[in-house]
Amino acid sequence: MLLQNTADAPAAVLTVAGSDSSGGAGIQADLKTFTSLGCYGASVITALTAQNTTGVQAVHPSPPEFVKQQICSVLEDIEIKAIKTGMLYDAETTRTVAATLKAHYGGSLPPLVCDPVCVSTSGHTLLQPDAVDVLISDLFPLSALITPNKSEASLLLARRGLPSRVENVEDMLVASRHLLSLGPRAVLLKGGHITTTIRDVEKLVAAHPHVQVVREGLLGENMEILQIAEQDWTARTLVVDVLQELGAITLFVRPRVDSNSTHGTGCTLSAALACGLGRGMTLQEATRMAAVYTHLGIETAFPIGSGHGPLNYMHPIMMRSVPLPTAGNPHPLTRTLIESTREIWRAYVQHDFVKQLAQGVLPRECFLHFIKQDYLYLRYYARAYGLLAAKSTGFTAIEAATRTIMNIIREVSMHRSYCAQWGITEEELKSTPESPATMAYGAYIIDAGLQGDSSKLIMALAACLLGYGEVGLWLKREAEKPDSWVVIEGNPYRKWIEDYSSEHYQEAVKIGLDTIESLAVADPPSPFRFQEWRDTWERCTRLEKGFWDMSMGLL
Repeated sequence: MLLQNTADAPAAVLTVAGSDSSGGAGIQADLKTFTSLGCYGASVITALTAQNTTGVQAVHPSPPEFVKQQICSVLEDIEIKAIKTGMLYDAETTRTVAATLKAHYGGSLPPLVCDPVCVSTSGHTLLQPDAVDVLISDLFPLSALITPNKSEASLLLARRGLPSRVENVEDMLVASRHLLSLGPRAVLLKGGHITTTIRDVEKLVAAHPHVQVVREGLLGENMEILQIAEQDWTARTLVVDVLQELGAITLFVRPRVDSNSTHGTGCTLSAALACGLGRGMTLQEATRMAAVYTHLGIETAFPIGSGHGPLNYMHPIMMRSVPLPTAGNPHPLTRTLIESTREIWRAYVQHDFVKQLAQGVLPRECFLHFIKQDYLYLRYYARAYGLLAAKSTGFTAIEAATRTIMNIIREVSMHRSYCAQWGITEEELKSTPESPATMAYGAYIIDAGLQGDSSKLIMALAACLLGYGEVGLWLKREAEKPDSWVVIEGNPYRKWIEDYSSEHYQEAVKIGLDTIESLAVADPPSPFRFQEWRDTWERCTRLEKGFWDMSMGLL
């Protein structure tokens, strides 16, 4: 059940970029993205900036030698699976970054995503003019991918005397091809600043049939009813990113989102790309994932600041209602359920019925009434496991539920023998009417099985299994204390105590614990689902207490 610290360790990804004091771009955006996408983030700061959502007020560069020291410190200690570069500030820093990476890795760098950051969203220059040539000559040849936007692409191409017009999707195809000639293994030319429609895309694909198109969030084939309902869908403006690889061109097309929350968009996309490549995705897979992540970050952004606010980096992160199992807490779901229903749980497992039974002073008629009703309850219990088998989708789960039914049937046979020892005949068992408590409890677990999925039914069944296991262990532990209040020798109910503290029953409890904990790991419950589980657990705990209240009610 515990997560392993080796195979499940997240990929370590390094960002080499500037710092954004407002937290929306630069290394702050990169590290948030790494974490949200399940990677471990390391960072090298090339420059400090004083900035917020309205603009950059000041820049304080890190000395190039210190940038080199930061890179070496990280690479000498941590196995980095991918690298992303952002703001490099000037020529000397850019040259230092490229030289340090080459010196450490030789000719086999992990995937390097170069975001050629030149100008901030607010229009502030972030790369000195003399650094552009060094970026092209020193860093592009090391890069698995570069990710310029429209203005950055034009600047880079103009610097090399290549056609630099980038005004439409057709221009993007030409520009990305020229950018590829500058040395990177692939180019992702971002189209966020270019207005496009679906008709423009269809026209381009008709003229270039070798171009692949990946659609996200657009209506496709066999969606006529949605096309009618969304009458203006063909006129919607789109964002098109062009991925140019050697011998392959792919367009990533999605609806445009009108938003002021675009601060750090380029940083986020390139950081997400580095995560994907670091986790072993292909370039196309990583690009699709990164584009979707960034797009949803814009769509779900919340207002921060008075200018261009940041994205919502946290949208993939689900707050877990139940922590993951750890060595210190291998059963977090069960612990949470018990702690959240502490009072009623204690009233159940330390009921007066149990205490009097442990002392051997429980009136005989109370116990006889209990074991007769318990026999009747087992019919509901077996039927509930039949429902669980029907709701299970895997043979292992079906087998487990079926085996439990067979165990219940064997228990019924033993129950009859046990009742016979107390003078209760089989005819008396069959003719005994169900008490209101038995009927209420049995009807509830059947209803839980009919109205919910298998997880709700498992929660309904768990209170009985785990509760009796708790009672058995509690009485056994108390009996072992000096001058214990629990009486074993001569206790007419000794067999009952020994049955529920036995290794056989406790093994069933262990299987039950593993079953419900596995549910929470395999399919982590939402807050709503967890509340449903908790309510079901609490209801069954109350019904279990009511079952013993019923027996004590004879007094």
